[in-house]
Amino acid sequence: MVLPCAGEVSDDYDRSSELKAFDESKAGVKGLIDSGVSMVPRFFIQPPDKLGTGNARFKFPVIDLHGADSDPVRRKEIVEAVGEASETWGFFTVVNNGIPESMLEEMMDGARRFHEQDTEVKKKFYTRDLTREVIYNSNFDLYASKAANWRDTLYCLLAPHPLDPQQVPATYILMEYKVEIMRLGHKLFELMSEALGLNPNHLKDMDCGEGLLVLCHYYPACPEPELTMGTTKHSDNNFLSILLQDQIGGLQVLHQDQWVDVPPMPGALVINIGDLMQLITNDRFKSVQHRVLANRLGPRVSAACFFSTSHLPSSKIYEPIKELLSEENPPKYRGTTVRDYVMYYRSKGLGGTSALTHFKL
Repeated sequence: MVLPCAGEVSDDYDRSSELKAFDESKAGVKGLIDSGVSMVPRFFIQPPDKLGTGNARFKFPVIDLHGADSDPVRRKEIVEAVGEASETWGFFTVVNNGIPESMLEEMMDGARRFHEQDTEVKKKFYTRDLTREVIYNSNFDLYASKAANWRDTLYCLLAPHPLDPQQVPATYILMEYKVEIMRLGHKLFELMSEALGLNPNHLKDMDCGEGLLVLCHYYPACPEPELTMGTTKHSDNNFLSILLQDQIGGLQVLHQDQWVDVPPMPGALVINIGDLMQLITNDRFKSVQHRVLANRLGPRVSAACFFSTSHLPSSKIYEPIKELLSEENPPKYRGTTVRDYVMYYRSKGLGGTSALTHFKL
């Protein structure tokens, strides 16, 4: 597969044909690196971002969950910290999260093993059929976005219906990891409910934690990282995300119009508010833009767990929680099903404005 690169100028460049050739190779970005490319193909080139970085000004929030279930005083402190981070950053890191560090390392190793196995083995999972329970591809929005991202992805549906272990690629610990993530997710929904002044079970009773999927991203080392992105700026289309990242770094959060690094920490998990959580909390909790930088170092590996029911044929309408509304705080969004929201999000692709604006009243 030979594709035009950044330094190659051609008057007869056919972007759609190049996208098709890349997609039909089923080898992803890793396939480009394996083929020996030394420049970024043209359809990966991103426009420059004019916003600066604010690492010196801001300290990314880290919350220690130790004592949340055993010490009422400590739980109150944790609830306040979760509420403040959800309202001001939309992101925070949790330590002492209850998941053994050995399991986190094994999850990273499993994701890396899948992406680094023989291309011919991976190809049988390569698809753009979003109804499949296991999907491997590069850039879900390849044909909708203005520029492709330097990233390949393995997508697996984990809940509410258990994934058939026979479908789980490579030697993988997804089933064990799912149990731990569901437990942690439900704890976070309790803490967030309390931070909103609601019953601890309120968000769980709304089925915010019913569905779970995992995206195992693989970001190969990039020969020209200044020209492209690992992941374009975007917000998440779910209720809540729990991210496991390796130690390479590159994740940045937009805070007060500055890009702030999310520093990797051994044993830690990164939590972020999704669009649907912002919608049902009527903008109390914030779903913020974030991105992943391309890097000469790599590969970078991450596993993002999304609490979402987008894959379920549910007609349940989500709208701002009535207990949070008042004359001074009327609803800001119209109701939507999870599936309708996610379908609109996917149709517009990453980058640009938030999909939430489409649902504003």
